[in-house]
Amino acid sequence: MSQDDKLIDLSTERAKRVHDLNEKRLNEVRNAFEQAMPLGKTRKKSKNKPKKR
Repeated sequence: MSQDDKLIDLSTERAKRVHDLNEKRLNEVRNAFEQAMPLGKTRKKSKNKPKKR
């Protein structure tokens, strides 16, 4: 049995960790932005013609 099975590719592990940290930071910023400026619920546009006055 060779030692290759136990080797860990450090560059891929680092890339995963960096990605997870960036994703966490992005989610924090997204949540803060949503609290500061919440998106309004979209209103359904009526398909009827406006009434004439």
